[in-house]
Amino acid sequence: MSFVWLWTDLMVWSLLFVILAGIRSIKHSEQARKQWRSIFESPIAMASAVILTFYFVFALLGSVHIQLASSGDSSLDKRHGVYSVLDLSLMHLIEQTERTYSAPFATHEYSTSLNFDENGQVSQSYLALKYGGQHLTKGASIWLDVLKKTGLPLLLTFGIMALLLLLHGLFRFRTAALRDINNKAKTLPWKTAYISVFSLLFLFIWFYHLSHFYHVLGTDKVGQDVLLQSIKSIRTGVLIGLLTTLVMLPLALILGISAGYFKGWVDDVIQYIYTTLNSIPGVLLIAAAVLVMQVIITNNSDWFGSTEERADLRLLFLIFILGLTSWTGLCRLLRAETLKISQVEYVSAAKAFGLGPFKIIKNHILPNLMHLVLIALVLDFSGLVLAEAVLSYVGVGVDPTTASWGNMINQARLEMAREPMVWWSLFSAFVFMFTLVLSANLFSDRVQTVLDPRRVH
Repeated sequence: MSFVWLWTDLMVWSLLFVILAGIRSIKHSEQARKQWRSIFESPIAMASAVILTFYFVFALLGSVHIQLASSGDSSLDKRHGVYSVLDLSLMHLIEQTERTYSAPFATHEYSTSLNFDENGQVSQSYLALKYGGQHLTKGASIWLDVLKKTGLPLLLTFGIMALLLLLHGLFRFRTAALRDINNKAKTLPWKTAYISVFSLLFLFIWFYHLSHFYHVLGTDKVGQDVLLQSIKSIRTGVLIGLLTTLVMLPLALILGISAGYFKGWVDDVIQYIYTTLNSIPGVLLIAAAVLVMQVIITNNSDWFGSTEERADLRLLFLIFILGLTSWTGLCRLLRAETLKISQVEYVSAAKAFGLGPFKIIKNHILPNLMHLVLIALVLDFSGLVLAEAVLSYVGVGVDPTTASWGNMINQARLEMAREPMVWWSLFSAFVFMFTLVLSANLFSDRVQTVLDPRRVH
C-alpha cells in the first residue's frame, strides 16, 4: 500500500494551507477580525459556513489516494487499484452492487424480469436484491426496521456533539480575552451553528449506518449505489468551484490592475483580449478546448498509469479551461476600481515622493481591491459548480468515470422517460448540488453586505 498524489489532490491541499494562512492573517488584523465577525453574526451565514465546511471535508477525504497492492490474504489486500480515503470508508457500497435499478430502501428490483421456475415455466416477477434489505425476515416492516436502526446514529450524534461542545467551551474559555473585539460586539449565533452541525452529523451517520442494510438512495442502471455516487461527486463540485478561482485570480489581478494603473497601450491591449474572449460563446470555447484535450489524451494513453490519473488530468484541464474563460468579469471590475484609486490623493503623493509603480500597487492599490476580489470569488463559486454540471450534461465536462453531479444528471435524463420512471438519481444529484449552491449563495450575499464599502450597513 502506498500513497498516490494526483495533481488535483496537491492543489486542494495547497488551497487548504492558503486558507489556514488567510485565517492566521485575519487573526492578526483587528479590522479584518471585525469584518469577519460581522459576517458570522448572521445566523444564515453561520449555517451556510457549517454546510460549506462539511462539503470541503468530504472533498479533502476524497483527495487522499492510496494504491492497494494485491499481495495479502484479506479482502482489502486482494484489491488492486487507486482508492481515496473516502472510497475506503464507503467500501461496502462499492462491493454491494446490484444487477440493475432499485428504489430507495427497496428489497426488490424496480422492474420485472423473466424468471424460470423449477419446472421451466417462464414468469415475470420482481427479483430480490442481493444486498438491499436482505436481512429482513419475510413480512417484516421496512420502516419499522429503519426506525429501530435510528437509535444508534442518534446516540452517536449526541456523543460527538457533547465532545465538540466540551472542546469548544474549553477553547472559548481560554480565549475569553479575544472573544469580544469591543463591548458592543454581538454574540455569535453559536446555537445556529450547533443545530447545523448536529443535523448534518446525524444525517450522515444515519445514512452511513443504514447503507450497510439498504440502498438508501437506490441504485442506477448498472446497480451502483446512488448515495455513493452523490457523496463522491462532492469532491468534483468543490474542486471545480474552488480550484478554478486559483487559476482565474492571478490573471484577473495582474491584467486588471495593470490596465487600470498603466493605462495607454497596456490598457488597450488588455481590453482587446478580454473583449475578444467575451465575444466568443463560453460553452463553445470550453467545448472546443475539451475536445482538443480528449484527442491529446487518447493519442497519448501511455502517459497514464491508471484510469484515475487519466480522469484526474481531464479534471485538471477542465479547471484550467474554466479558469482561463472566467477571469474577464473580475478583470474588468478591477480595472475600473484601479482607475479610480490611482487618482486619489495618497497615490498621487506616493508618486510625488518617487515610489515606483510596483510599490504603489503593492502598498496602496492592491489592499483596497481585496474586498472586491473576495466578493467576486465567493459569488463565482456557485456559478462554477453549476457550469460543471451543465458541461457534463452536454458531454464536454469531466471524464465519464469521474463521479460528478453533471454525469449523474446526464445519465438520469433517459431514466426519466422510463415507465415506471426512475427519479432518484436526478433527485439525489439535485439535492446535493442545490444544498451546496444555496449555501454558497447565502454566504456570499452576507460577505457582499459586510465587505462592500458602498453598501449601507
